[in-house]
Formats: sequence, C-alpha cells, structure tokens
Amino acid sequence: MSVPDVVFGFGTHPSIGDIPELLRLAQQADRDGLDIFTLSDHPYLGGRLDAYAALGFILGRTERIAGFANVTNLPTRPAPLLARTVTALSALSGGRVVLGLGAGGLWDRIADMGVPRLSPAAAVDAFEEAIVLVKLLSGGGAPVTYEGRHYQVHQIEPTPVAAPPVWTGSVGRKSLAATGRVADGWIPGHAADWLSERYRTSRPVIDEAAASVGRDPSEVRTIFNFPGRITDRPLSATRDREGRWLGGSAGQWVEELTAAVLDHGASGFTLFAPDHGAPDQDLLARWGREVAPAVREALAKERGSGS
Repeated sequence: MSVPDVVFGFGTHPSIGDIPELLRLAQQADRDGLDIFTLSDHPYLGGRLDAYAALGFILGRTERIAGFANVTNLPTRPAPLLARTVTALSALSGGRVVLGLGAGGLWDRIADMGVPRLSPAAAVDAFEEAIVLVKLLSGGGAPVTYEGRHYQVHQIEPTPVAAPPVWTGSVGRKSLAATGRVADGWIPGHAADWLSERYRTSRPVIDEAAASVGRDPSEVRTIFNFPGRITDRPLSATRDREGRWLGGSAGQWVEELTAAVLDHGASGFTLFAPDHGAPDQDLLARWGREVAPAVREALAKERGSGS
C-alpha cells in the first residue's frame, strides 16, 4: 500500500473498556475513506489496550485504512523485535502500517517496567540506532550484523517484507536531527501546528540534518496531530489568543488545511477531539465525509491548474 501525498486520520487513546467504540470508529473511518488511525502506546498503564495488539485487531477488521502507534514507546519494545512486529503486521494487512516511533518520554514509568534508565542523550542515540536497525532487518538481503552502542545483532536474517514508513514524535534538537537523517516523517509534539513557534524552530533542524547526509528534506513528511471541533456555523475566530487552532465550520477547516498543505508543506492531519481525546462518531463523520474530501478536491484543483 502506498501512503497518499496528504493523509487524513484520527487518533485515540483506547482503554480496555473502549474496544467496541474503537472498532466502531475505525470501521466508520475505513468506510468513509480516511487514510489512517492512530493509537497511543503507554504499556505501563494497566487500563490501556496494548497498542500493537490493538493495531493487529483493528487492521484485521478493516479493509483500507492504515494504522500506527502514535508513537511507539521504543524503550519497552526493542528494535529487533519491533522490526519483526511491524513487518509482520504489514504482511498481514497488505502494507497498511506506519511505524510511529519515539525515544521515550516518561522515564520514571518506563523504568518501573524494569527497563534500564537512559539519559536523554543516550535515549536519542538508541532511537536513531533503532530506526536504522528496523530498516536493515526489513526487505530481504544478506544476514545482518550490527554493532551499535545500544543494539547489537549477529547474523540475523532480514524479513523479506519492506519496512513501513517511520514517522517520529521528535521534540528536542538532537532527536529532530536524527529524524532528518534517518526517518520518513515527523509528528510535531504537543499538537503544535504549522503556525506555531515550535514548528518554525524545529522543522529547520530536520531539514538541515537531512541535507547534511544528502537527503532531500522534502522526503521527511510532516503529519500534524490536530485537535478541534467542527461547527455548524463559521466561528468569528478559529484560533485562540495564543494562536492555537480551535476549529470552525467545515468550510473554515477546508480553507485552513488546504493552505497548510500548499503554503506550509503539511503532509497529513490526525484529528483529535478538542480535549485531545478520541473524536466521537459525529465529529469523525464530519471529518471523513465533509472536510477530508473537500480538502482533497481543493488540492487536486490547485495542482491541476498548475498554480
């Protein structure tokens, strides 16, 4: 499965009791032509669904939509085994998987799982090694021997399945640079969007790092986690005093997102509710049936006109 130029999806943080609703939302999104669904990964929270078990379950009950952990808690999922997991999911689902990856944030809780604590710098080093290793262990070829600081494998046969795209949740400068060197996409942290100071200062770090290793910076997509509400009538202000998006009518969303793609290079949008939780069925329906198709149509017209 090839990932569209601009993706539209939704995000959720499912608990054990949310399974029926999670399945309803994913199947609705699948029917409505959305591209992706995302699940958070916090294995130290006993009430949460395991992200990868849930991904496999949902991919098995849908037909077109892709899924990923937004983002995978790498310290609790060692890279060689993660490579096997995501390529198996890709093979089982016809390529409907993205590998979302983070260096690990809540280290007190991660360490409570029995995982050795890493310094922030070491965690980012392990994060970059993991991306390299996942790609080495995918797509066939000769057995892999890799001697990194954090990962070592010896004569491990790669899976014949290609690695899925790797999208990161990088925040710090060192992690952003790693994203530019080895990843395929970036999800700005804290729901920062294209008008935010975080985006303006972070994206150049990715671009400079990509160029430093001979990559075209445009190879690294930007996919935004984007909370908001869709209203029946236009709002007088679609952003708050700090410049954060609040929402608006479907037309206001279409105007905003079309400009984000054409003027700011956005590659995708993952919808969350205004409280950063999962959208309800009504919000998701308007997103999938009104906003996403209209943005796609506007982009097609703009590109068709050659402007």
